[in-house]
Amino acid sequence: MKSHSLLALLVAAVFLAATIPFQTVYAADADGKLRILVFGAHPDDAEFKAGGTAAKWSKLGHHVKLVSVTNGDIGHWQMAGGPLAQRRTAEVQAAAKKLGTHAQVLDIHDGELLPTLENRKLITRVIREWKADIVISHRPWDYHPDHRYVGVLVQDAAFMVTVPFFCPDSPPLKTNPVFLFSSDGFQRPYPFKPDVAVSIDDVFEQKLDAVHELTSQVYEGGASGSEEFVRSVPPESDTAGRKAWLKTRWQDRQSREADKARAVLLEIYGEEAGKKVKYAESFEICEYGRRPSPEELKKLFPIGK
Repeated sequence: MKSHSLLALLVAAVFLAATIPFQTVYAADADGKLRILVFGAHPDDAEFKAGGTAAKWSKLGHHVKLVSVTNGDIGHWQMAGGPLAQRRTAEVQAAAKKLGTHAQVLDIHDGELLPTLENRKLITRVIREWKADIVISHRPWDYHPDHRYVGVLVQDAAFMVTVPFFCPDSPPLKTNPVFLFSSDGFQRPYPFKPDVAVSIDDVFEQKLDAVHELTSQVYEGGASGSEEFVRSVPPESDTAGRKAWLKTRWQDRQSREADKARAVLLEIYGEEAGKKVKYAESFEICEYGRRPSPEELKKLFPIGK
């Protein structure tokens, strides 16, 4: 008899839940601002891929954190280990100050990230602790295994962040975030297709100021650098020369991204304004997580703001 009563209660609860209209509840409703996480594999990836959009979110008062999933301790041609990890952590912290964001570097060795259960729990906790509304990561198809596995781990966490008894020491999110991928140029198994593109013309110089702080990567070449490369860059004493050199490279990079996403820019900003966008960052909705409508997506991203 008791089992029949329990079944009846469960059926009634399911029916009641089905009759309540769905309403999006953002994690940061208390202050009316969004909470955004951008995952990169190394201390530079999130800044490179989403630094401009992050700066625009920050200007609107939203809470943005750029997370490096590995500590970057082999990402240089001349130094490695703890000293490099500390150096790169300091670099992204300096970049965060320029962007108005937060920075976090996880203690995982560069080049050794694996999609383990332990790391799935770690990423789940990071998302929960930030109470994220929006989560951005690499796609799980990339030249670097760390990039690929960041994509896999974030996808694996996409459902688990709402499951109460997965990592029960960390309170689950009440609603699933919107998960997106940052841009890349890889074609297989399918090419990146932007769902949203953000003009960063008004924050381009601010992004450059942040990227300028990533000295080990942009001026020394990171793991692919060499003495020859360093000699091709203006010296550290010539700050203006370095920034001019950097600007030329990033004008090309961000203008190419804008051109690739031109159709989306025209749709979002309108024909006249969309054609004028010089520099952009673009993102693709992940099939996991919550699926926003095009109208909601425009509200979530700093479009025309």
